[in-house]
Amino acid sequence: MTVQDVSKRPTSLSGRGAETAQSDAGMGGAELVAILLSALWLLLVLALYLLAPADQGIAHWTPTVLTVLAVVMPLVMIWVGTSALRSARVMRSESQRLQAAIDSLRHSYLTHVQQTEAASEPTVSQKLEEIAEATRKTETALATFQSSRHAPARPAIPAEATKLATEDQGSLALGTSAEDMALPLPAEQFIRALNFPETAEDEEGFTALRAALKDRKASQVVQAAQDVLTLLSQDGIYMDDLRPDMARPEIWRQFAQGTRGRAVAALGGVRDRTSLALTSARMKQDPIFRDAAHHFLRRFDRMFAEFEAEASDGEITALGDTRTARAFMLLGRVAGTFD
Repeated sequence: MTVQDVSKRPTSLSGRGAETAQSDAGMGGAELVAILLSALWLLLVLALYLLAPADQGIAHWTPTVLTVLAVVMPLVMIWVGTSALRSARVMRSESQRLQAAIDSLRHSYLTHVQQTEAASEPTVSQKLEEIAEATRKTETALATFQSSRHAPARPAIPAEATKLATEDQGSLALGTSAEDMALPLPAEQFIRALNFPETAEDEEGFTALRAALKDRKASQVVQAAQDVLTLLSQDGIYMDDLRPDMARPEIWRQFAQGTRGRAVAALGGVRDRTSLALTSARMKQDPIFRDAAHHFLRRFDRMFAEFEAEASDGEITALGDTRTARAFMLLGRVAGTFD
């Protein structure tokens, strides 16, 4: 049955149901037959009473209960049968009206389903536009992260950058490696990369990040920081919201030289109780987060030990104010590095 057939059927049935309802309100053929039979019976009884001889027939009968029953019972039977026929007719009309209502609901449901499917299926052009828009966003924001609560969602580091960091560099002639031939990354650019781009228009931040990803050692710290910043953002923890107490450069130097515990406790300057509680709970319950956090702490430890040897106090202070350093303070305090 097609939708057109269904749409035509309820209308005809509804009209028939209305006609039936009007016929139910008046007298039908059964009632007219009952009236005719009742009249004939009464005429027959009256004729027997009037035309019968005085010593015979119904005129000679004494009015008793049996006489009344003999006269009334046929009338009762006629009207009982009529009532049964009327009830059957009413039930049939109600059934037709119910069927018309069901068909109307089915038609409405099929129409609604078709309209919903037509509205929910995007066209091919819309899909192509969405793909093109996603590609433009990916090309624009190369490697920004969820370190700011107000920043838009940003993709991870591109696959090309990850490949550069993870693949072993080929060896050059005479046993000289590509890493030995590469120019050292300037401290200012390295610090800028550890803070990550502020927005999609942060050209300086992207330039520093690309340079850091090409440096094998720097890229290891950057990627480890990316992982923990992304995982922390899932719990609503953003480095821009943290305002840690800044430690003096000499305390950072003690940490780089191997000092641990109370002597470097000032490095754990994060005081945000909500962030500490959420991070601590995640560290206990989520093994993936715990492994990523410990991996990041090890990478930061090794990186800073090499960085401190040639860095000035101003450069150490600048590094301590980056998003990567704030993540280190938060995770280090939760992990007990400064206890």
